[in-house]
Amino acid sequence: MPTSAAPHPGPLPKGEREKYTNFTDTLNSQNKEPAMRFMVIIKADKNTEAGVMPSQELLAAMGAYNEELVKAGIMLAGEGLHPSSKGARLKFKGEKIVSVVDGPFAETKELIAGFWLWKVKSKDEAIAWLKKCPNPTGEEAEIELRQVFEAEDFGAEFTPELRAQEDRLRAEIEAQAKA
Repeated sequence: MPTSAAPHPGPLPKGEREKYTNFTDTLNSQNKEPAMRFMVIIKADKNTEAGVMPSQELLAAMGAYNEELVKAGIMLAGEGLHPSSKGARLKFKGEKIVSVVDGPFAETKELIAGFWLWKVKSKDEAIAWLKKCPNPTGEEAEIELRQVFEAEDFGAEFTPELRAQEDRLRAEIEAQAKA
């Protein structure tokens, strides 16, 4: 867990829940700074889709970069993904799943080889960190940056009951991670 990420406060006594409308609000209030989360998406290429593993040099460079991100309190998560040949796609129509298709998938440029989840103050800060990133494939590579929705982005539709459910689920996830 990043050094600046505070643990979820757990179940709150009656009357205290209003102080913590969701996990992100809790983190922001403890850090005393506005924050936003971004998913950093490493696009797949022919090598990642063929299952070619990164070199020792690239693994070392990425390890050092990840260490910088963690020390700065930015990295919340990060993982590499297996090729799409080990995956599947499910298609919905209304509430019903109408197809399940096993990989591999043809459009390599639309596939993801890995990701990070970061907490930063702005999109500009995320881009500045990305400019320090080692080339993730060692060849021509593309990284996509997407802001993650926060509870307040959903407006009134995200009712107090839904917020309470979100808080409970996040606390359960954190407890499972510690087990």
